[in-house]
Amino acid sequence: MNIVFDCRYTRIDRHDGISRYTASLVEELGKLHPVTMLISDHRQLDMLPALPWQLVGSPTSVLEPLVALTVNKLRPDVVFTPMQTMGSWGRKYKLLLTVHDLIYYRNRTPPRDLAAPIRLLWRLYHLAWWPQRMLLNRADGVVTVSETTAGLIAEHNLTRRAVTVVPNAAGVAADAADAAPRARPDGLRLVYMGSFMPYKNVETLVRAAALLPGSELHLMSRLSDAEQRRLRALAPQAAIVFHNGASDAAYLQALRGATALVTASLDEGFGIPLVEAMSEGTPIIVSDIPIFREIGGDAALYFAPTSPDGLVAAVSALRAPGEWERRSALGREQAGRFTWKGSAQRLLGLLEKTARG
Repeated sequence: MNIVFDCRYTRIDRHDGISRYTASLVEELGKLHPVTMLISDHRQLDMLPALPWQLVGSPTSVLEPLVALTVNKLRPDVVFTPMQTMGSWGRKYKLLLTVHDLIYYRNRTPPRDLAAPIRLLWRLYHLAWWPQRMLLNRADGVVTVSETTAGLIAEHNLTRRAVTVVPNAAGVAADAADAAPRARPDGLRLVYMGSFMPYKNVETLVRAAALLPGSELHLMSRLSDAEQRRLRALAPQAAIVFHNGASDAAYLQALRGATALVTASLDEGFGIPLVEAMSEGTPIIVSDIPIFREIGGDAALYFAPTSPDGLVAAVSALRAPGEWERRSALGREQAGRFTWKGSAQRLLGLLEKTARG
């Protein structure tokens, strides 16, 4: 079976969620079966495993609808892409597309790092369901990363194709099975890893930090000076530490010294930072939304997404004798459900089934 894996959404500096999903999944899949990667920029190879590759056009090119004419030359039996927008006109192979979430139908502000024309197309694409249905129904199967998103796909009748869940896992974390029990760290440090898109609702975290004397809120991702000033002005008394893009090593160090990882997100497709924190034995305090219930299970503490007081109450609950250690152990157990090896095995089974069909 000739498998081609679309790696063109891999970043060239630091992984985002889809880039991490791509690189981690193709690495584990490559240990199970020969794979050829598609890239659109040689610099992506620095972020990918040492597997055979082929250079093709960018997925944001106006020629993307015709990319299959190039991919056909590799004679794949099946192609997997971690997005749903791969061109398929003229293809001579089976195709699996991925839908990570339906966030942008409810929160239509597109990612800020996209070029202006792409941002416009992004908004137009999410004004109606039919473009998504058209793309997904042109594939031979659909992958998503959570049961929550699979349920939403079914609820909105987005495809006639079978939908298979191939979950995310920790991007940067130790092996939970080999880790020693953790002791509660000194101080009160809360860590947030993620973007600052409006639906991430970081403002609630800032307001909660202002209500927790002696606490520090560590924001790990890059943020403009103007946005930093805006967040500080929301609650001047809050102690906010802007890391402005921490390395993986610095992120792990922050997790290992944290009281909890926190997020007040209003919507998500998965929640990789939750698994990363739990893998490290760091408790998680997260907004009470369906996807976080799926990922955090009984290990997480939950609060109403727009309630700073609810987050403060969850932090207080974590301070009860023995509670931090209990949540730490539960988190490691819960994180063990999500591994890239397990996801790659599930994907390989789907690829084999699709190629035979």
